[in-house]
Amino acid sequence: MSATITEQTTDHQSPRSAAAQPAAAPTAVRPVAEQSASEQARTALRILGPMEPGYDSILTPDALDFVAELHRLFYASRREVMAHRESRRAAIDRGRMPGFKPETAGIRHDPEWTIAPTAPGLEDRRVEIVAPACQAEAARALGSGAPVWIADLEDTMSPSWHNVVTAQVNLHRAVRGDLQAGTPGLAGHRGTERRAGTSFPTSGLGQETAYARPQQAPTIMLRPRGLHLPERHLEWVDEHGTRFAASATLVDLGLYLFHNAHELIAAGRGPYFCLPKLEAAREAAWFNGVFVAAQEALDIPVGTIRAGVIVETVTAAFQAEEILYELREHSAGLSTGRWDYIFSMIREFRNYREFILPDRDAIGPEARFMRAFLRHIVDVCHRRGAPVLGGMSTYVPGHKSSEGLAVRPDKEAERALGFDGTWVSHPALVPLARHVFSGAGTGAEAAAGGAAEGTGSGPHPEHPRPTPTTPEGRETQLRRALLDVSDIAAVHPTEAGLRADIRLVLHYVNAWLSGRGMIEWDGQHQDASCAEICRAHIWQWIRHSVTLADGRPVTRELVARCAAEELAVIVQHPADHYPDAAEVLAAAALGDTMPGFLTTEAYEDFLVDWRVKREQAA
Repeated sequence: MSATITEQTTDHQSPRSAAAQPAAAPTAVRPVAEQSASEQARTALRILGPMEPGYDSILTPDALDFVAELHRLFYASRREVMAHRESRRAAIDRGRMPGFKPETAGIRHDPEWTIAPTAPGLEDRRVEIVAPACQAEAARALGSGAPVWIADLEDTMSPSWHNVVTAQVNLHRAVRGDLQAGTPGLAGHRGTERRAGTSFPTSGLGQETAYARPQQAPTIMLRPRGLHLPERHLEWVDEHGTRFAASATLVDLGLYLFHNAHELIAAGRGPYFCLPKLEAAREAAWFNGVFVAAQEALDIPVGTIRAGVIVETVTAAFQAEEILYELREHSAGLSTGRWDYIFSMIREFRNYREFILPDRDAIGPEARFMRAFLRHIVDVCHRRGAPVLGGMSTYVPGHKSSEGLAVRPDKEAERALGFDGTWVSHPALVPLARHVFSGAGTGAEAAAGGAAEGTGSGPHPEHPRPTPTTPEGRETQLRRALLDVSDIAAVHPTEAGLRADIRLVLHYVNAWLSGRGMIEWDGQHQDASCAEICRAHIWQWIRHSVTLADGRPVTRELVARCAAEELAVIVQHPADHYPDAAEVLAAAALGDTMPGFLTTEAYEDFLVDWRVKREQAA
């Protein structure tokens, strides 16, 4: 092991090499109550969730050993990383605004370093499709013709125990070419036992649509759950006998690597990831350490694992170059998470009146802070030889005559800014996006209409400023631009915007509690990032007594009344969870403090299996 990893391991032994061990036949893993003391000591990762047919192909003793060893090496440092997040957020609350770190200026100002060369299977990044790893959506993504599939275990997945395990089962099959729409298997999209099914209209998401299967299946990049999330159905017990909920990130990464790394390499590709919700370069260094240790344990060369990072937080934008540097031998570039970035602006500056943002539809890539963000990420990647991907197009085509009306200007604008490719959420948008990023569009088209769907009429006119001659001067100017919301902060929100936020949270959380992490609503795919903006908006407007366009202040009473009225007109069915969704909305938007994430407490309250809660309470 490298010196860095040795320091983090203390007196633990490194994970045994999976490649050096004979392949073990899938072994059924019994619930912890049925495991012997020797079995529990061997794994140190106890299964608390119920076992169902097919789970034992993923939750094997060897796989659990591997994930447990990652916990031994990195669980404590993960907790330190999370503590740094809270310290940084508290500093912002005290008035210390984020900026470029002086202590890492040497990294930013050194023109020589670049990231590693392109990995096999990642040569074409023109269009990447984001879809959860449940069977139907995964099969459609594999047949979409996109060069890359972002197999999402994060914002588009409701993290019930069933969905978490079946996602790994489906990925195992996809890596081996065995996953197709309509084939028998573990379909996923299920909530807890008492919350099975949903009547929320999905407008085709659950239908088996036939797409021509390409000769070459997309390269898979797994998006694991964020660092802040636990996996309560697995419990890690340290050497002192202390019990912890497993890290969702390490579970997702570890199971995928253990079962698929060698198979992917044999197929001429590799284990690739797309890392979400990073807030600092320190977190990228943590992931780099995980990758180094995992590669040693699996006896594969350092640099085989590659990871792109979604820059979707304000603090990460200021450390984008350092993030690339920390991951440089494992880096697959950066992408821009536009919805999450807007949510981050609200969350980080929630206590500052000058950062009040208007209705969601009034915030687009033409806003000054967004345009500065997008250009900054493109510039960083171009300097470091890294691919850079644009934002998600969530538009759901209704029919062919209207497919490109809302999407093409957005993609043309991204190409004009210098992005190498983009993200889509629907297979029908893959040809259009590929067409734009193959050079078929024109910069003139982008300049004329470069706004995303529902976000405005075009790019914000730039005000010429003299270009500073020193790196420090340029960074000072860029810092101002990244925090400049003055062009939209004066726009009053509307009652229509407030009600749209309430409706989206109610509909999304209802589906999420039923096991579905992505819905079609108002002609677009909506996931957790969209719901996060909506509930953060509401909290911010209440916190600062924002006045609506009609002169009324936004209060808890007004929001509660609007929510009750919106609930009253929803046609509910026995399998729905709208009353619970209303509770989640109230907890996330009406309290004195803003919770970090909408779904964190909802996961604990609703998605953790009752048998796990009973055992943990014993």
